[in-house]
Amino acid sequence: MDATDMSGDLSVEMEVDAFRRLFPLRYHEHHHLIESIRPDARAFGKARDTTITLGAVASANGSALVKIGCTTMLAAVKLEVMTPSVQLPNEGSLAVDFFMPPICSPLVRPGRPAKEAPVIAKQLSDTILSSGLINLTELSLVSGKAAWMVYLDIYCLDADGALFDAALLSAVAAFSHLQIPVVSLNDDGRIVVVSEENGGKIEQEAVNKDKRKLKLNNIAFSLTCILHKNYILADPTAEEESIMETLVTVVLNSSGQLVSLYKPGGSVLAFTSAVQGCIKLATERVKELRQVLDDAISDMDVE
Repeated sequence: MDATDMSGDLSVEMEVDAFRRLFPLRYHEHHHLIESIRPDARAFGKARDTTITLGAVASANGSALVKIGCTTMLAAVKLEVMTPSVQLPNEGSLAVDFFMPPICSPLVRPGRPAKEAPVIAKQLSDTILSSGLINLTELSLVSGKAAWMVYLDIYCLDADGALFDAALLSAVAAFSHLQIPVVSLNDDGRIVVVSEENGGKIEQEAVNKDKRKLKLNNIAFSLTCILHKNYILADPTAEEESIMETLVTVVLNSSGQLVSLYKPGGSVLAFTSAVQGCIKLATERVKELRQVLDDAISDMDVE
């Protein structure tokens, strides 16, 4: 190949790159949607590879590291004994925080909290409680006197799209790994956690004698899709989300029942047929995620 050919190829490449930067949506439509292939070579309805690692944080009562493609979430659950409210004497409480440090994305600036963080935290809390994933009465220790306060902290380590899906999966995985500690009554009649530092000594009366798993009633999973013209793209990357605004997040339980449907952005109305298409893709995705979670739990039990 002579210098003229090389110069010509470089010129064409620069023109294509300039077109992609100036008109990203048109570029995406002509080079990907029409060709039925996405930038990462996935089919429209296929989600990215997903992995779950349980017990990622040794100091937590339950934890998990989840990756969906490059999107990475670290979830940790900590338990504290609290006094339940007078109105709900037989229930514990749940507090959810979602953090997006600057390392997760070039769009997150140091000293400026990401605007998505409180929205996702609220969405997670609503989903966990409305789905029935956790029965707050399971967190009661002594009626009207003591119950568990559950702190769920999720850190986004890499924000490459579908953040809620990965955050919800990390929460479910962390709760699946959760071990509720042994607690007892001390000489003052107060509930105390029996720690390994004191040799597991129960001071007076055991409230629960052994560590136990938290009973999860209806495990919820989600799938976010992009709707653009007559296309449905499952599990979008950050690049795809930035180009096409209309997102729909479908939350289903492990039985395939619809828990909720979110449409956080976009100016185009989601037509019924498109939403049905998203639900169909979510149903298949739930089966995949249930298997990934079961495999992670089995691996943990073997260890």
